[in-house]
Amino acid sequence: METQTMKATNLKLKEFFVHQLRDIYWAEKKLFKALPKLQDAATTPELKDAFGQNRQQTQTHVERLEQVFGMVNEKADATKCPAMAGIVEEGEEIIDETTKGTAQRDTGLIFTGQKAGNYKIATYRGLANLAKNIGYNNAADVLRQTLAEDKASDAVLTQIAENNVNYQLN
Repeated sequence: METQTMKATNLKLKEFFVHQLRDIYWAEKKLFKALPKLQDAATTPELKDAFGQNRQQTQTHVERLEQVFGMVNEKADATKCPAMAGIVEEGEEIIDETTKGTAQRDTGLIFTGQKAGNYKIATYRGLANLAKNIGYNNAADVLRQTLAEDKASDAVLTQIAENNVNYQLN
């Protein structure tokens, strides 16, 4: 009896894991398409560069997710991520509602980047832990690589935000 319960639990956890993989796969692809708009709308060279580097990383993240799908014998499919869809939409609104070349726009774009990044950080942290718990140790390692990169990207945006505020106050 206990073994059947464990198998059923592991099956449900794998289903959840795969669903979350499909969610973040969609989110990464959506973000990849949105980052050029954020980069073009940014004022400072530092922020433009950060969005450009983030786009390159996002392409790598998509490729890693495809690798993880293969590791768990699942097809790389995307399921719409309402959270990332909302964050991207909010970023587009910020661009539409702020004046080009202003600190207000850059600050709003940083908020957008950090919201997207923090969503990804939370998701990759959860996916890595779940992968490890259900026995996908190699997948967990791959997911942790992306988690580390997203944390580093968040730190870059935080530094740009702090420098931007300090510049505006001086």
